[in-house]
Amino acid sequence: MKEDGALRFLRGRKDLPRRRFQRGVYLLPSLLTMGNMFCGYACIVYGTRGEFEAAAPFIGFALVLDMLDGRIARMTGSESAFGLQFDSLADIVSFGVAPAILSLEWGLQPLGRLGWAVGFMFVAAAAMRLARFNIQSAAGADKRYFVGMPSPAAAAVPAATVYAYPWGLHDYRGALLVLVMVLVPAVLMVSTVRFRSFKTIDLQSRRPYTVLIFIAAAIVLVATHPRFVLVAIAYTYLASAFIGLAITRFRHRGGGVPSDAPLASVEVEPPRGSATG
Repeated sequence: MKEDGALRFLRGRKDLPRRRFQRGVYLLPSLLTMGNMFCGYACIVYGTRGEFEAAAPFIGFALVLDMLDGRIARMTGSESAFGLQFDSLADIVSFGVAPAILSLEWGLQPLGRLGWAVGFMFVAAAAMRLARFNIQSAAGADKRYFVGMPSPAAAAVPAATVYAYPWGLHDYRGALLVLVMVLVPAVLMVSTVRFRSFKTIDLQSRRPYTVLIFIAAAIVLVATHPRFVLVAIAYTYLASAFIGLAITRFRHRGGGVPSDAPLASVEVEPPRGSATG
């Protein structure tokens, strides 16, 4: 009996580091989500100070953290209802409030009340986009596409534009262009226009050297010409939905839309869906 008790005691001490490791794994996605929310808050702080060149990159950092927290949660099996809600609340700050405040301070001020009203429309559209995603996550859909523009991609449009031209716009005519820059992504977030999702691309089935070369080329382009490359990526993704829709209608002109290419679909994601809202 004494030996059995000693064995159980030693076994319990051996399992203690493992339990701590498991707790750390479950905490890691939430820590990344917290970092995402901090980046949104930092963007707001620097934006209100007029330091636009420092504020805009924080939305990009938030986007990267938002992609990582969901993937790590799925890899470690630490998905939870709390993680889903926490992720959505952080996304509202980073991809709703932060880009709206940044756009307002950068170029919407000359419009007065119209400027901050347009900024609020962006916040409301991001919140509705995230709420719609949460309530539709249980329905079946085509995982190749998002319904409506994802909020991180929508926030990347003003963030990349501000980073490319951090000096701000101070006249009425320039503010009208900022109006379009904010309203178009806001409308696309609550629309049923399909945007391509790259989550279904299987990189393992491709040649690893080819994938590494493309990744290295992307890193070099961003490192050497960050302003131009980031703007090109943000606006290309925004235009990709309309280009794809035009190509589909051109190919099937005079006939029905095929069953494997619906005009609108509902996306399915595991409980922690990052970079999807």
